[in-house]
Amino acid sequence: MLKHIPILLLLLLGPITSIGQNENITFLALGDSYTAATSELQINGWPEQLVQILKKKGVLIDSPEIIAKAGWTSSDLSTNIETKQLTSSYGLVSLLIGVNNQYKGKDIDIFKKEFPQLLETSIALAQDNPKNVFVLSIPDWSVTPFAKLRDKKKIVKELSMYNTIIEEEAKKRGVMFIEITQSSRNAAVNPSLIASDSLHPSKKMYKVWAKKISKKLLKQL
Repeated sequence: MLKHIPILLLLLLGPITSIGQNENITFLALGDSYTAATSELQINGWPEQLVQILKKKGVLIDSPEIIAKAGWTSSDLSTNIETKQLTSSYGLVSLLIGVNNQYKGKDIDIFKKEFPQLLETSIALAQDNPKNVFVLSIPDWSVTPFAKLRDKKKIVKELSMYNTIIEEEAKKRGVMFIEITQSSRNAAVNPSLIASDSLHPSKKMYKVWAKKISKKLLKQL
């Protein structure tokens, strides 16, 4: 009977004895505008596209539960998670946060304190299993038309600092880190990767991310 359960399902949900054959992976996506698919239909965001890709691969997975909103900093995300009555039963949890800390000029020490806490919360929500969690690097919004009159070198430098923190904290805890910053820079030469608001990713860009994430998850087989 067990041979009929997709291998990724077993991987993400832990011990075989903890799940039933017909249980779907529950997916919680935490973040800001990049996870909320601001300026796009939510179905076009990377969480929804990721689910569709995994389903086509035979993975049993539910539609994502998304806790994310445009403008949220790490502080905002922490506050909003606390207001939700979440249980620690998710088979997959994603975390993408920090761009608004940088954009709003917040002290990076705030992020240094709050990101590890958010990561620990993510692990706790993912059945206390770091392998059920993945974090994404912050995209580079300096390549967007929105940033045309801004200090692009400063943006790149600061985002690099944030992404270093994200990667290091993820690795400390055995959490998968997925780099999407480089692919986000393709928007500099391909306007179709940017949404109509001249800032956020388009459906096409989200698809690129979803494909990369799915490949990373499936490589754990």
